[in-house]
Amino acid sequence: MTGERKQERKQVLVFRELPEHQLARIQAVHEVTLANPRVPQQADAFRAALPSAQGMIGSSYRIDESVLDLAPRLQVISSISVGVDNYALAALRARGIMLCHTPGVLTETTADTIFALIMATSRRLVELAQYVRDGHWTRNIDEKLFGWDVHGKTLGILGFGRIGQALGQRAALGFGMPVLYYNHHPVIAPQLAAHALAVSFEQLLKRADIIAVTLPLTDATRGMIGAAEFAAMKPGAILVNGSRGAIVQEDALLAALDSGRLRAAGLDVYMTEPLPQASPLRTHPRVVALPHIGSATHETRYAMAELATTNLLEALAGNLPPAAYDLRKA
Repeated sequence: MTGERKQERKQVLVFRELPEHQLARIQAVHEVTLANPRVPQQADAFRAALPSAQGMIGSSYRIDESVLDLAPRLQVISSISVGVDNYALAALRARGIMLCHTPGVLTETTADTIFALIMATSRRLVELAQYVRDGHWTRNIDEKLFGWDVHGKTLGILGFGRIGQALGQRAALGFGMPVLYYNHHPVIAPQLAAHALAVSFEQLLKRADIIAVTLPLTDATRGMIGAAEFAAMKPGAILVNGSRGAIVQEDALLAALDSGRLRAAGLDVYMTEPLPQASPLRTHPRVVALPHIGSATHETRYAMAELATTNLLEALAGNLPPAAYDLRKA
């Protein structure tokens, strides 16, 4: 008998909402359980689906060894994210479970968000918009409410991968900003060869007017920026973090802001998310705080879901997916 062998229908656990079209792509070839463990009413269904799950797709939920212990048939996890810090990487590698993610599709959008934070903190945009909203603008503002130029300032970028390079292009080519960068590994970025300079971590802290964090969260970067690092920065520097909250020690950040060592901070990520109501960062006058919106546009979130779905389907079909994460570096 000739012809293509029909693909086996497998059990897929969708643990975060997907666009209707992407969900339909999975349902067309596999059996699907939808259960978001962050929703109390669905937590039991999530755990009940784990023993039979052969594929999982979702994001923003910690998949640790205790979860993996309940999923002995699991072959692949497709994360709707670039970052993989929610996954027990060593355990996945040991168990032979493939992990996929979504690099590339959110690069430009996230770089836009980080540069928006640079503009907002430097020009005090959120503070002054609220000044107008509250009815305080009754005459021309004076220097007490002036911001600071962005163009011509030195931008230091911690991490020079896709997002760091896209941010560097905006800064150097769009705003005439000298760009310094620190990266763990050598970087080849021809489009920025004449505009960005690789320096040591210490030199970047010392020389940059604005420091942007685009590093992944790893054991090496967790808590990387603390009291000593803030003390090494230029007086009046600005910190922007659009990467992972745990890279910056929040108590040290608050101390640097309160002392005036740091002029301002623009944050899209935090050690605990959502940001607790009691966190001083939520209402600090020198902080622009966003609710982790780095990739949150209609176009980009759809593209992420589409790539994650393709990753899952290809992996379950026994093919190499477009964006498998290299677990050998875990």
